[in-house]
Amino acid sequence: MLNPTMKRLLILCLAAATSLSAWSQLPQPPEIAARSYVLFDLSSKQVLAERDADAQADPASLTKLMTAYLVFAAIRDKKLTLEQTLPVSKLAWDERKAGGSLMFVDTTMTPKVDELLKGMIVQSGNDASVVLAEGVGGSVDVFVDMMNKQAQAWGLKNTQFRNVTGLTEAGHYASPRDIAVVASKIITDFPDFYTYYSIRQYSYNRIKQDNRNLLLGRDPTVDGMKTGYTDAAGYCLVASAVRDMPNGKRRLVSVVMGTASREARASESQKLLNWGFQAWDSVRLFEADKAVISVPVWKGQSPEAKLGAAATLYVSVPKGEGDKLKTQIERTDPLLAPLAKGQQVGTIKVGTAGGSPVTSVPLVVLEPVPLAGLLSRTWDALRLWIK
Repeated sequence: MLNPTMKRLLILCLAAATSLSAWSQLPQPPEIAARSYVLFDLSSKQVLAERDADAQADPASLTKLMTAYLVFAAIRDKKLTLEQTLPVSKLAWDERKAGGSLMFVDTTMTPKVDELLKGMIVQSGNDASVVLAEGVGGSVDVFVDMMNKQAQAWGLKNTQFRNVTGLTEAGHYASPRDIAVVASKIITDFPDFYTYYSIRQYSYNRIKQDNRNLLLGRDPTVDGMKTGYTDAAGYCLVASAVRDMPNGKRRLVSVVMGTASREARASESQKLLNWGFQAWDSVRLFEADKAVISVPVWKGQSPEAKLGAAATLYVSVPKGEGDKLKTQIERTDPLLAPLAKGQQVGTIKVGTAGGSPVTSVPLVVLEPVPLAGLLSRTWDALRLWIK
């Protein structure tokens, strides 16, 4: 007889296929001429390829991804508007002396936030970055502190900011994996603002500048994201592409750091993206808010609870290996009311037939189950005691 306060693990195996063989071999990525890189499947939240992805390195203007994220957040929170004008400080003007990329604003101008975002994202303007940082944080120092707090909140252990532009400075670093997280956050949290990254050319103050992301003009599926260069960093590029696949649209994000030239960062990124789409399949296992399983509930107004995934679950597998997946549902039993919608009651684990883990997501309650009346609760307590 089990004490009703004790929990036992209930494991239900939902095999995606009858094959018992594990993946024979993971696809080998192409040789990438970069110091470090990572390729991330945003649909499945899986890393498909990496080399030294956690190595701390000079991020150059990839820094401006975090700068942009915080500006987007300020607009979302109604602390700033796209039509709002901002003053250009002497500190922003002084970026002309540092030798980096510029939007070419000066202290007599009051550019709009929308213009400054284009100047920072398309033209990679260091001066625009400073103006935006001062507009959001009040000062660059306060804004840098905001950047570091956001990085900590996301668990980015290999990132530390010292400025908002990406100019080389002691203690200013990031890793490819951390940068991929920042890029992915922009794409998922601010899809409307992400369109800034697909703009191929922007003119301000009668100065026309091209977006330095060469892939925007070469691959129609690439719609962003950010370039960077300093002597210490080499040529860096975050690129993102979305392509139509049998299971729907699929987005990959690549980060290459420390390549030898503008052309190299573009060609190596293209190589990674093409390999990711061609060598891996995206398998859709569960739909959002659709029951994976219904299980008994004790002391509830309903006798059963519908459980599933909070979001549609995609898994990336080597091409042709989708039928060798199996899914395991782990939950605690007994399940006692009340249960709230979205409450986690277990885990959905996905692995190969050979037992190698692939990914896992929370198993959540899809419909609330309120507490039953006193009589029903008493009866269920007695049944649990007998069980």
